[in-house]
Amino acid sequence: MFVVSLSYKVPLEEVDAHIDGHIAWLKSAYAKGMFLASGRKIPRDGGVILAKGDRALLEEELTRDPFHQHDLADYTITEFDPVMVADGLNALQG
Repeated sequence: MFVVSLSYKVPLEEVDAHIDGHIAWLKSAYAKGMFLASGRKIPRDGGVILAKGDRALLEEELTRDPFHQHDLADYTITEFDPVMVADGLNALQG
């Protein structure tokens, strides 16, 4: 399991110019079964993606994000093993 933290490097106006492409890319990664949750940070200085699968494939997928392609955000990937989860979230384990 991975937590991907995006940190914007540019003003929000530049980010918003590519938001439609970013959302389309997110939907594609969800359709592949790679992404489990995503959303904006508060305050809105980036975003967070919860992902599963192989790290190398995740890193490759991140290069397809318009935010990456236009150098709008930095990405930090943190891998973790969810050994304990709330009821109803058992699919996150292993």
